[in-house]
Amino acid sequence: MLEELEIRNLGPISHALITPSSHMTAITGETGAGKSMLLSAIKLISGSKAEVARISPNAKEAWVQGIFSIPKTSELVDAVGKSGIELEPSENNENKSDMYVSRTVPQEGRSRATISGFAVPKTVLEQVCSRLIVIHGQSDQLRIATNSKQRELLDTVSKNSELLKQYACAYQAWKDAKETCNRLENQASSSRQRADYLRESLARIRDVNPLPNEDKELRAKRERIENSAQIVKAVSIALASLDSSQIDYGASESSEDACFLVDKASQALRNIRVDDSFNSIANQLDDIHAQLDDIVMQLAQQLDIDVSEKDLDDLNSRIHDLTDLTRRWGPTLDDVLDWSEKAQFELEDLDDSPEAIAKARAKCAQRYDDALKLAEELYKTRLNAAHDFGTLVSEELHSLAMPGAQLIISVNRRCEDLSGSIPLDSNGCDDVEFLFRPFPASSDLPMSKSASGGELSRLMLAIELVVAKLTDCDEENMTFVFDEVDSGVGGVAAVELGKRLAQLSQHAQVIVVTHLAQVASFADAQFAVQKNLVENSENSSSAIVADTSVIELNDLMREQEIARMLDGSESKTSLEHARELLSASRKIIDGFTK
Repeated sequence: MLEELEIRNLGPISHALITPSSHMTAITGETGAGKSMLLSAIKLISGSKAEVARISPNAKEAWVQGIFSIPKTSELVDAVGKSGIELEPSENNENKSDMYVSRTVPQEGRSRATISGFAVPKTVLEQVCSRLIVIHGQSDQLRIATNSKQRELLDTVSKNSELLKQYACAYQAWKDAKETCNRLENQASSSRQRADYLRESLARIRDVNPLPNEDKELRAKRERIENSAQIVKAVSIALASLDSSQIDYGASESSEDACFLVDKASQALRNIRVDDSFNSIANQLDDIHAQLDDIVMQLAQQLDIDVSEKDLDDLNSRIHDLTDLTRRWGPTLDDVLDWSEKAQFELEDLDDSPEAIAKARAKCAQRYDDALKLAEELYKTRLNAAHDFGTLVSEELHSLAMPGAQLIISVNRRCEDLSGSIPLDSNGCDDVEFLFRPFPASSDLPMSKSASGGELSRLMLAIELVVAKLTDCDEENMTFVFDEVDSGVGGVAAVELGKRLAQLSQHAQVIVVTHLAQVASFADAQFAVQKNLVENSENSSSAIVADTSVIELNDLMREQEIARMLDGSESKTSLEHARELLSASRKIIDGFTK
């Protein structure tokens, strides 16, 4: 709800402060006084385009601020809170928060928007205020300007919110299943190629049948073979030094090799009979002799290097095969073996892909059927509500001096596509459109193309009234602004128009710009816009400029303003008529609250 609207340097208004009623507020004044600037101010804080031409002459910038009172439990409070914007607690109501929305339009540069002191983009300002203010005037039918908004309004009067939630879940489940199915189908070709590659790779690895670290062992063996001549020569020299009897080229066992000398030294020490210490040393020499025997035996075995050319070729071929494996899936044979194990599991999963696709298709079809069933139920609720809603709005239009005018709500179930399925979207299986027939002979046309500004305002008033009746809930957070709603209306129809605006104000805040006394008389608060001619002190030529003031009218001033609107003057007759009109309107308003 709009608690306060303050304006500085906007058009002819140098400064104005408006505190509208929580119910119905009337803005009146002579033509050209500047009532349009009040609408411009509201549009500015609603995120509309900033126009430099609207800035007052000699002013550096125009500034508008609106203060809104919002229940702390409102979703809007949570929404702005998630954006890091903190709202102030209301001074008058502990259950509400105050939100300050301002817009500054400089002569040069970009406009600036803030919400409770936090700078925000114009788009954010528009998103927030669109949930607080609805302007009904020429080219301002923001409430149901699009088919999606029209569907939302129809769903509101259909009272199908629970069904909408169920469908939203079912639709998302179908979308997820469809995405999974499409992904599996798109991957089917690449999966087949992958499976072929894995089979060939595993077959190659199985053919080679590598063992852990086999390549290292074979390379060491090959290196030994390739260096066999050098190895034999070195081992022979070592054996000749240790035990020449191991060499088959005529050496005698009596040659003084290492083993012979160690054994000789041991015997010499044992022949000493002085004490046991020499025997101990002799025992150590015997141990050395045994160790030398082991070394001699190991060296003798190393001389047995007898590999044919074919064996060496086989060895090289095996190393080549192992190298090919490590090059492709290595870098080590352990990596090759690990890859083959994982590849086997992946191949098993890929071999199951046709079955997985079939399951995914079946699941997708089931999810579609579930969503379609709920979509059909939504379609029926909308179809039933569309007829009743259109009829009630048409009846209201007749009372608003638009006899023969009709609102036709088209709810069309979509046709099957080439696959034989009904196309679904996030809203269901139907398309909704609000059509307006201004007179019986007219064709049904989209609302924005079939009505004048005044007709469209009255049509929106009728719609808002019926919505309030059918939903049986207060829209106390909303502020409805009506402009041109009284265009072409007079007499009894004007009274009916005022009565219905007052009726809507029992559910929401209503601000109406009007030229009709019958409409203004129903307002709980009335502001008069007056144009004053003053000298421009900042201009050396002392030119006369217009300075518009906005005055809240007390009871006496209201009688005078209503009299002026009735007769153009404040005669005794017009004043009496004004008092009677205000009294009659008040009785009607009191009847709403009983």
